[in-house]
Amino acid sequence: MTHKLLDTAEAATYLGVSKAFLERDRWAGARIPFIKIGSRAVRYRQNDLDQYIDQQVRLSTSQYGEEEK
Repeated sequence: MTHKLLDTAEAATYLGVSKAFLERDRWAGARIPFIKIGSRAVRYRQNDLDQYIDQQVRLSTSQYGEEEK
């Protein structure tokens, strides 16, 4: 099985967020899964990003995600 790996800029574009959003997410505890390659390279698997997107579906603006209850 092959996984398309995206760097931070590509992942940010894919999600429609800023690079800073992803950097803060990693610093704060990583709700969005990422992979470290070597000591510095950060990559995101496209299928992990798709799963993250699917988990964000809400029916109203007042609805919390499962982990936020």
